[in-house]
Amino acid sequence: MNNYTEHAAAITTVLQDYFNGVFKGDTDLLRSAFHPQTLIAGDVNRQPYFKTLDQYLDGVANRKSPFELGESFRMEILSIEIINQIAVAKVRLPMFEFNYYDLLSLTRIDGKWVIINKLLTNVTN
Repeated sequence: MNNYTEHAAAITTVLQDYFNGVFKGDTDLLRSAFHPQTLIAGDVNRQPYFKTLDQYLDGVANRKSPFELGESFRMEILSIEIINQIAVAKVRLPMFEFNYYDLLSLTRIDGKWVIINKLLTNVTN
């Protein structure tokens, strides 16, 4: 896999797994998209937010998913930047009356792209 198109397709698959895991509350699918040492940080309504991957997945497991609440799937990839074996994706996840934006850092490990850091914020109008 040496060209941008193939890398972008593989990253898009990881991001779709991330979206579907968040939307359906599927922690196994989410875990497959992340590196085990991923850190999640940012702010939600201007309040600091910092969790390990296990803490984040525990939160997902113990809440009703957007799917269970009957929400529409509106998550989208805004951009992907790839340099060699690293990438950054900007994504939007409108759900739970929030308008989340994530900056996801990815790296390719043993031929597989995984999310290694998640920065998030909620944008209010």
